[in-house]
Amino acid sequence: VFATEDLAPVVPHPEKIICVGLNYAKHIREMNREFPEHPTLFIKFADALTGPYDDIYIPEFGTQKLDYEGELAVVIGKRAHRVTQDEALDHVAGYAIMNDYTLRDIQRQTTQFHAGKSFYRTAGFGPWLTTSDEWSPGNHARVRTSLDGVLKQDDDTDDLIFSVAKLIEFCSSLYPLNPGDVIVTGTPEGVGFARGKFIQDGQTVRIEIDGLGHIENTTHYGELAEGGCGPNCSCHH
Repeated sequence: VFATEDLAPVVPHPEKIICVGLNYAKHIREMNREFPEHPTLFIKFADALTGPYDDIYIPEFGTQKLDYEGELAVVIGKRAHRVTQDEALDHVAGYAIMNDYTLRDIQRQTTQFHAGKSFYRTAGFGPWLTTSDEWSPGNHARVRTSLDGVLKQDDDTDDLIFSVAKLIEFCSSLYPLNPGDVIVTGTPEGVGFARGKFIQDGQTVRIEIDGLGHIENTTHYGELAEGGCGPNCSCHH
């Protein structure tokens, strides 16, 4: 028996967290972007990770446009370097859920996504690793994100423009993927930015994917003291 707040990020310190932008067709349209010919990658640091039920604290300068992005996360289990799509899923340890939590105003200060996507302790990751023998892409699992109980995102994880296998093939053509590395596959339509409605102080984001469980993080305006714990912290930092 365990308490949900005792759960840490499913991989606490991955060597690489590779995030994919613009990978669901309807999300691309809502963001007024062109359809990509190749995967759009950006990097999130391990410092951005937090437990699947941890509270999230944002300093006042970053509270203007806080956004949720529910995503399927892939954890590599076996080194993959220049593997083909047909081989790719053999290199997966399992799957989990991540909130690619985004500070939109900071993200959109430049053409690079990273600054608004890697804020300290903002990316809920979990709730646990569901191994690849228990769950795999191709079963039309729904990914749903709600804000204070109101459904905001609802799509099929198989509707990715670049599939999990294709992403592994592409990323591994650039550099080796090592055990524990994470690929975060992109978010469906329904983000707050497209509707001009953002996460407010005290609001809770819940993300669930069929077969993988759910994660839930509550946002607070104000900075958490370094080394301190909020009311819902997994104390793994």
